[in-house]
Amino acid sequence: MKKQLYRAFVELSGNRVNSHLLRTFTTSRLSKGINRSFTKTYKLNTEEMEKPLHEYKSLHELFTRRLKEGTRPIDADEHALVSPVDGVLAHVGPLNEQSAFRVKGQDYTLDEMLGSKVKSQLYCGGTFVILYLSPSHYHRIHSPISGRVLERWYLGKKSYPVNQQGLEYGKRPLSKNYRHITEIDVNKKHMAIVKVGALNVNSIEITHHDEEVTKGAEIGYFTFGSTVILLFEKGLVDLDPQLQCPADVKVGMRIGTIHPSKDEEQ
Repeated sequence: MKKQLYRAFVELSGNRVNSHLLRTFTTSRLSKGINRSFTKTYKLNTEEMEKPLHEYKSLHELFTRRLKEGTRPIDADEHALVSPVDGVLAHVGPLNEQSAFRVKGQDYTLDEMLGSKVKSQLYCGGTFVILYLSPSHYHRIHSPISGRVLERWYLGKKSYPVNQQGLEYGKRPLSKNYRHITEIDVNKKHMAIVKVGALNVNSIEITHHDEEVTKGAEIGYFTFGSTVILLFEKGLVDLDPQLQCPADVKVGMRIGTIHPSKDEEQ
């Protein structure tokens, strides 16, 4: 029962009024009273937290917590592709020549997800990775790769559930929900980090605004429920063959190999 209640706090509801009320409560000092219970219910690792539990002044502050420096070592291999979040590696696979993929019986097109047919064509024949975050996870987002930021943009106004039922019966939440996209040039190829909101109009905060991004650097955080989709142009990465879905991953953990640039190969 507690898990259902707390999940409602962090995933909110599709009802605008309920979402506003829950958000108001979770960001208030009143919600601090359930921080300890929330931590126990979801088995949060207090040893990893940047601050002692009692210093978090609201449930929202606890939910968006940072970790102690060095808690998530980033794979140092310059060709390592790493997980951008703590979460569940839920789906991986190829993007077909129509720049589309299928999850839980639903077809998703990159035209819709990225809001541009021109951009979607860049990823034809490439690779996608989907990572889900639950209330128990650390909700800061880090870059899985180093490169030059080409563009950042927001799409969508309303969000639907990003869970098993939402994926099977909802309105294609991965390509319809409120989302923020960061597109990066890596070795003269493209990749996109799509941050998808879940049942909340504005659940994504961006903290990185520079033109260059370094692997492992924080780029933003989710304030409520969340999903991250990684899109790679054909020939940019190979996912590690031993990856299985679903699988638990953490920030900085190697999930694939980045192909070297032509200059490096020579």
